[in-house]
Amino acid sequence: MDYHRITSIEDTLFRSMHELMQKVFPPEEVLEYDLWKEPLEDPGIRVFVAVLDGQVVGATEYRYYEDFNVAMTDFTIIGQPGLGIGRFLWKKREADLQALAAANGQELLGMFAEIYDPYRVEHYEFGGVKPMDPYVRREVLSHIGYKRLDFPYVHPSWNNDGEAVEGLDLGFLPMDDEMESVSAELVVNFLKRYYTVLPNKPQAWLDMVAGLEKKQSVSLQPI
Repeated sequence: MDYHRITSIEDTLFRSMHELMQKVFPPEEVLEYDLWKEPLEDPGIRVFVAVLDGQVVGATEYRYYEDFNVAMTDFTIIGQPGLGIGRFLWKKREADLQALAAANGQELLGMFAEIYDPYRVEHYEFGGVKPMDPYVRREVLSHIGYKRLDFPYVHPSWNNDGEAVEGLDLGFLPMDDEMESVSAELVVNFLKRYYTVLPNKPQAWLDMVAGLEKKQSVSLQPI
């Protein structure tokens, strides 16, 4: 299995990756094809696919913020069961992020991720791919070490229509297992930076951020 970085929508593997995203994720979670041009060309956004026998069987997108010394996992897609795709992507991503942090003279503080909560929303289908089942994914992320940031979370729809998307938690994977909270200022700065690309912010998101700005820290809870 190869770990191949995609940096252009002209890459022959990008269309296969985008089709896989459309198969797996709800429509509001998938950025339109043409809107991928600039993100893919952004050196700070790292999009990799797992390629087996010339076919895209998995994908992951993530980024490292040098000034925050944290990462964000945008998504991980496991296209087929029984191939060890999840482990492959996780280890390759982890090694890449640790190298980026080391080049920045740091040890990675942790990694954010938006985590579906199927206990609140039961209709997620995820293309019928069982490894992508939100119950499975939530438990896998818990095993890895992700925790839930303790506040009601919403995010702007990737349709950029000003709608708030609920049914998720904002998770954080601390590199230090003893970490019990995260600076609220870090969470606010991260969210503002991450969603700069979407100008139509829902009021619920603005209210959420305003609430976080009044806090000193946000506790980490089990998921």
